[in-house]
Amino acid sequence: MSDTRRRVKVYTLNEDRQWDDRGTGHVSSTYVERLKGMSLLVRAESDGSLLLESKINANTAYQKQQDTLIVWSEAENYDLALSFQEKAGCDEIWEKICQVQGKDPSVEVTQDLIDESEEDRFEEMPETSHLIDLPTCELDKLEEIADLVTSVLSSPIRREKLALALENEGYIKKLLQLFQTCENLDNSEGLHHLYEIIRGILFLNKATLFEVMFSDECIMDVVGCLEYDPAIAQPKSHREFLTKTAKFKEVIPITDSELRQKIHQTYRVQYIQDIILPTPSVFEENFLSTLTSFIFFNKVEIVSMLQEDEKFLSEVFAQLTDEATDDDKRRELVNFFKEFCAFSQTLQPQSRDAFFKTLANLGILPALEIVMGMDDLQVRCAATDIFSYLVEFSPSMVRDFVMQEAQQSDDDILLINVVIEQMICDADPELGGAVQLMGLLRTLIDPENMLATANVRKCKWKTEKSEFLNFFYNHSMHVLTAPLLANTSEDKVEKDAVIGSDSSTICPDNFQTAQLLALILELLTFCVEHHTYHIKNYIMNKDLLRRVLILMNSKHTFLALCALRFMRRIIGLKDEFYNRYIIKGNLFEPVINALLDNGTRYNLLNSAIIELFEFIRVEDIKSLTVHIVDNFYKSLETIEYVQTFKGLQTKYEQEKDRQNQKLNSLPSILRSNRFRRDARALEDDEDMWFNEDEDEEGEAVVSPVEKSKSEDEFPESYEKFMETKKAKESEDKENLPKRTTGGGFKFTFSHSGSTANGANNSHNKSVAAQTPPAGSNGSASKNANLNATSTTPKGSLVGLVDYPDDDDDEEEDTSPRKRPRLGS
Repeated sequence: MSDTRRRVKVYTLNEDRQWDDRGTGHVSSTYVERLKGMSLLVRAESDGSLLLESKINANTAYQKQQDTLIVWSEAENYDLALSFQEKAGCDEIWEKICQVQGKDPSVEVTQDLIDESEEDRFEEMPETSHLIDLPTCELDKLEEIADLVTSVLSSPIRREKLALALENEGYIKKLLQLFQTCENLDNSEGLHHLYEIIRGILFLNKATLFEVMFSDECIMDVVGCLEYDPAIAQPKSHREFLTKTAKFKEVIPITDSELRQKIHQTYRVQYIQDIILPTPSVFEENFLSTLTSFIFFNKVEIVSMLQEDEKFLSEVFAQLTDEATDDDKRRELVNFFKEFCAFSQTLQPQSRDAFFKTLANLGILPALEIVMGMDDLQVRCAATDIFSYLVEFSPSMVRDFVMQEAQQSDDDILLINVVIEQMICDADPELGGAVQLMGLLRTLIDPENMLATANVRKCKWKTEKSEFLNFFYNHSMHVLTAPLLANTSEDKVEKDAVIGSDSSTICPDNFQTAQLLALILELLTFCVEHHTYHIKNYIMNKDLLRRVLILMNSKHTFLALCALRFMRRIIGLKDEFYNRYIIKGNLFEPVINALLDNGTRYNLLNSAIIELFEFIRVEDIKSLTVHIVDNFYKSLETIEYVQTFKGLQTKYEQEKDRQNQKLNSLPSILRSNRFRRDARALEDDEDMWFNEDEDEEGEAVVSPVEKSKSEDEFPESYEKFMETKKAKESEDKENLPKRTTGGGFKFTFSHSGSTANGANNSHNKSVAAQTPPAGSNGSASKNANLNATSTTPKGSLVGLVDYPDDDDDEEEDTSPRKRPRLGS
């Protein structure tokens, strides 16, 4: 069994003057040859690694605080602390330090805190002047005492000597007796002097003085002194607040008197630091570092004592989950756990892990599920804060609970669905709670976060990843997208999508609803970036992008930008499945309409849309370039303040020339369509992709034919475009987009559901085929495609073998699709 006397926690003070936990280990004092002297070594109890190696220098000032702390500075702005589990171990190491420095172990500080400028000033002081002579503690001496205390604050050595004098003579208790006298006599001048004195003593930054000042006997008088700030006309009522307004509620009676006293003390000292004392100036910011440490180590002790009391925690959980518990009592219990979890942040990592595991074993997550659904806003907010602590500590633990819960409960009462519903139903006009919950959801569905848990469970992260994402898309995604689908419902779209109608009526005008939809879109955009396989299936099955792009009509520009960002992330993946889906559904139409509606205004929406098309041009996404130029260039060619659209046409022409040259360089027999796989084969490949199991999230599973698909489509597309150009000129004139008042063209956004469904089942026979007008049904679109492909203009290339049953296969959807047959 390890020696608990030498068991310590190592802390370092960061730039924000907060103590950071470096770990737990066992300390020893030994001679280190490399450092040429006796040193303090701390080795981690987990793996034996070296947490600390510090030479005991003769001139370093070591301070012993609260019987179990040793604090010192290694260098400027680098403070260290050892917190011992047992007082005996602290005394033992303190004796070693004093032995090296030749000091008496009875002292609390081994060296005077002297800077270089003060060494010369005090080096000639006689040995007898070890302490500062304090004036007698009388009413007429208060001004002199206040001047003395104020004057020493700029001198480290004088601060140290004054602190020793105050400690040795019991001076603080005498001062507090004078405070009671002054208050009884209504002596305002004396009370103002006492304010300066007590404030100055706090700035001496001595833990031994704090232990006296913050004792039950003295702390209220200290608070009383700090009420009489000379800069304020009327004294504050801090004591009245602490004794009457601030009530300590024991949700379960605390039998340990030491624990109760520590909780009271910590609350009051925290109040002094946060409320009573003014914000320290730049010159005073280091004066209260020991006060911060005092509060910090008190909280560590409180959490440790509560955690060790298993009976207390079990009773708290029993009442929290008991249906008979009234709402007021449950509110107190939830607030207790919120504060308990906040205090736990002071624990070292291993102790914090044990703390949250204890809460999980006692049933904190099922309890949160109950209280997060309560009507009380305060309870829901506290429960959300507790949930955030748990998610931050271990997202994997929360995910495991949710998946196990799904095997026993309906979707409606799953914890993660309760969280989503709370996000959706947030009554705050600014949606502060919804924003917090959205961040927690993103943490839970983040694959990178799942990867982080691989350090603990290397063999399980992939299983957890696939299992949880499958669970989320099967059980929770419909809850998340419900508001989005409700506000872009097909009934509304088909009713309002008529020529000349105001399409903005289909979008939410309510600012709070628009904010909520923006949050949902932000989360869906995150899914597009990180959930390649699952979100792709969901978008195509639900025709989600079409529904999202309806929000481009919103009067709230930020919501239109969120919809555009969603599409931009999809296009940014450069995935041909997505590209064919966009082309098939003619989904650039609402984006271009928004650009034309924006007119000549130079704003964020204009820039974001231009950037989308510029990305397509720079990345040379061929299929999208063809679709945009073939269908929309006539309305975009008038936009000349950027060269994006002319650049797209240039890319289009260059690719056409390259493909023609490539075709001309081949023997005539190789130019035949006989060696090109027809569209039905490509449809089969896509169906096979969607039917395959996920290999690994983040890796696109693409069949070999897909890699060459875009290049194969280009010759055919351009060839048919040139052959049918004259035949379509008259039709184009009739179907030209209507010119808007700004001089551009506007398209009618087709919201036909049949087009969306077709996105998963079939592909256009030619990306250059004419887009059907709005209101056309799926069969009409299909017949148009059939006519376009079956009609062979004179001079076009035909295959060497003609199969008479091909037409029958295309007309009969129920017959099994056939693989293209290649001649021998």
